[in-house]
Amino acid sequence: MVAAAAVIGVLAIATMRQGKPEQEPVAIAAVPAPQANSPQCQALLSAVPEQLGEYRRAATADPTPAGTAAWQADAGGEAIILRCGLDRPADFVVGVPLQLVDAVQWFEAKDPTGGRSTWFAVDRPVYVALTLPQGSGPTPIQQISDVITTTMPAEPIDPAPPR
Repeated sequence: MVAAAAVIGVLAIATMRQGKPEQEPVAIAAVPAPQANSPQCQALLSAVPEQLGEYRRAATADPTPAGTAAWQADAGGEAIILRCGLDRPADFVVGVPLQLVDAVQWFEAKDPTGGRSTWFAVDRPVYVALTLPQGSGPTPIQQISDVITTTMPAEPIDPAPPR
């Protein structure tokens, strides 16, 4: 009986010391972002929170594209990816629906697979994209909207002509 209790105690201590698995750095694919090093993107990235809802800021794998950040809820889980300084989204044309989230106008680029969604802040001096895993809820986009509002002035939207 004492021996069994000792074994259970050793196993419990070993389990507690292991803790959570260490997060692997998040790989972020490079996309054209001509204004990623702009003062607006630098201000945004220096002001983003360490946590977006249930997602914590994650290390990124080298080479990390300029103007990007990532958050993960679980080690190895899908990440929230922020990109700043992008070109105007190709589907952002006159007449597309926009969503207002805490004073920021967002355009959703539809994902044909129905999984992740990418939202573009389209009323600022630079385009900002936020890619969200399915089921991440509204908190991440609300928090990023608050940061965008405090770091970048609003500007009139500039969609492309309809196709």
